[in-house]
Amino acid sequence: MGLILSAIAVALVLVYLMTSIKIVRQGYQYTIEYFGRFTTTARPGFNFYPAFFYRVGRKINMMEQVIDIPGQEIITKDNAMVAVDGVVFFQVLDAAKAAYEVSELYVAILQLTTTNLRTVMGSMDLDETLSKRDEINARLLVVVDHATAAWGVKITRVEVKDIRPPADIVNAMGRQMKAEREKRANILEAEGSRASEILRAEGQKQSKILEAEGRREAAYRDAEARERLAEAEAKATELVSVAIEQGSAQSLNYFIAQKYVEAVGKFATSPNAKTILFPVEATQLIGTLGGIGELAKQALADTPAPKPPTPPTPPTRLRGPFEQNGQ
Repeated sequence: MGLILSAIAVALVLVYLMTSIKIVRQGYQYTIEYFGRFTTTARPGFNFYPAFFYRVGRKINMMEQVIDIPGQEIITKDNAMVAVDGVVFFQVLDAAKAAYEVSELYVAILQLTTTNLRTVMGSMDLDETLSKRDEINARLLVVVDHATAAWGVKITRVEVKDIRPPADIVNAMGRQMKAEREKRANILEAEGSRASEILRAEGQKQSKILEAEGRREAAYRDAEARERLAEAEAKATELVSVAIEQGSAQSLNYFIAQKYVEAVGKFATSPNAKTILFPVEATQLIGTLGGIGELAKQALADTPAPKPPTPPTPPTRLRGPFEQNGQ
């Protein structure tokens, strides 16, 4: 009988010890209550608290957690209805506050984030809600983190996942975007045309300037050539005048032959001339040219020029097949 009682006592002691040992997993903390009153927090690892006097109150997850914000409809400042959903990341820093300062911590954070999301986005226009997500996230983070600080919770991030405007607004935005892109394309095309016209005008201006400079240079050269030619003509006239005064008639023959040759050359190059009729005999031209040669020899030898040779008797001109006798 004594042995049985001893075995029962040992079993009771073992059960008591087993119920007094608290093993806390990593990433969690347990609140310990003494007859229902919070006394301490059990850290991860081995903890011993006598049973029947101490018990575990709450098991608090100390890791960073995420709460999904369900989709909801929000009216913006310009009375546009948009559907919004998001996520909230938070971490418990004080297990005792998270356990005893708020009831239903997850529900409280979710409701707090939802109401503040409506407040923040309701104070913005539709265009701002679509283009300023970073600003919305920052404002929500500040407001929600400040409100949950008393609960021993740190809000690490608030993110708006999706903003869905109504279908008609989406279509209007698409048309607006298309019109804006067409406007920018037309502006760029107009700017390109203007630049092209400016460059073309600059090129034409530069071309005209260069052309005018070329004409000025050509006119200057022509004037200089005419001046030299006039000087040469004057010098030749002076020499001929001196030769005539000295009794030489070859100078006159020179000028006459020169004009005669120029006239014959014009006859030959005329586009309408099919047949050339010489008003004088060709032998006279030969005699004139011979006089020019004698004049040149006289000028080179600086001796009196001999008389020009008598031109030979022109040969008898043959009649054509259509000419009559005596004509």
